[in-house]
Amino acid sequence: MSERKRPSTVAVHGGEPHVRGDRSITPPLVLSSTYPFADPAELVEFMEGRIERPPEYGRYGNPTVAAAEAKLAAIEGGEAAVLMSSGMAAITTTLLAMLRQGAHLVLTADVYRKTRVFASETLARYGVEVDMVEPSVAAVRAALRPNTKVLLTELPTNPYLRVIDLPALVEVARGARVKTIVDATFATPINLRPLAHGVDLVVHSTTKYLGGHNDILGGAVIGKRGLIGAIREQLGTLGAIADPLSAYLLTRGIKTLALRLERQNASALRLAAVLERHR
Repeated sequence: MSERKRPSTVAVHGGEPHVRGDRSITPPLVLSSTYPFADPAELVEFMEGRIERPPEYGRYGNPTVAAAEAKLAAIEGGEAAVLMSSGMAAITTTLLAMLRQGAHLVLTADVYRKTRVFASETLARYGVEVDMVEPSVAAVRAALRPNTKVLLTELPTNPYLRVIDLPALVEVARGARVKTIVDATFATPINLRPLAHGVDLVVHSTTKYLGGHNDILGGAVIGKRGLIGAIREQLGTLGAIADPLSAYLLTRGIKTLALRLERQNASALRLAAVLERHR
């Protein structure tokens, strides 16, 4: 989509072909677990990397999931996206793809609780050094080490809605050659697009605002194609893939995202005004 398109337009049309091969307006719901080859020669060419075609097995990809990923990448302004079974699957798979034994992770102390648990218990058990710091640029700067590989924060935080100075944070991380990950679940791409501020990866629990109707579980990671490719490889091993029905419902939900956020933002502003008068 053109950069001149507003986020509301991208939410409806972004990542979608003008005309689909099957002439359908909406992405078809594909439930197949496997995808056949035309003949043995095609199989050999595919396995040897001489041709490109859709994945042969549902754990490595699905057309309905791919359509949702294309829309997520478009609305966030990223090169690529990968959709998973939950927001926590997106966080854990991403961190496992980017960290090794002896690496150092810095995360702000009010990120989602299960993210903190995974970092402090699971990653630490496998030799990753973890520091949780106050959500301030100064605290993050002081925590960085030569072996720091990833900085993870959430903006705004769940549930306290704290907001860190994102451009300043990115500047500090870039100066130390540290990859930045922002969980922007509560912001959505309508209110904030972290990639536009220089963040390397943005993570969402699609269960919440993106899906919008309390009927799916999902998580997504969006960023540059190289990083997303590495995360997708890790996903193929761990297996926390998105199911096609949830991907289909997510694509539909995103189409009304801008309208829903407009009303939610207006309602929040009215509520804040009421509370301000009754302090």
